[in-house]
Amino acid sequence: MSEKKLYRSEQNRVIGGVCGGIGEYLDTDPTIIRLITAFLILMMGSGIILYILAWLIIPKQSYIIK
Repeated sequence: MSEKKLYRSEQNRVIGGVCGGIGEYLDTDPTIIRLITAFLILMMGSGIILYILAWLIIPKQSYIIK
C-alpha cells in the first residue's frame, strides 16, 4: 500500500499548484477544488487567506522524495 502525500502540484497548476495538489490527494478533479476556493474568496474572503497559508505550508512536488 503506497502512502499518499499532500504536495503542491507542478503539472496541474494555475497559480501555485495548491488546488491541483489537493485535488490529486483527494482523487478528485482539481477544478472542483478551484471552484470551492473561488466561492470562499467571493463569499467570505477567507479563501484567499487559506490559499496563501496552504501555499506557504504545503511543499512542492519536486521536494518530496519518492
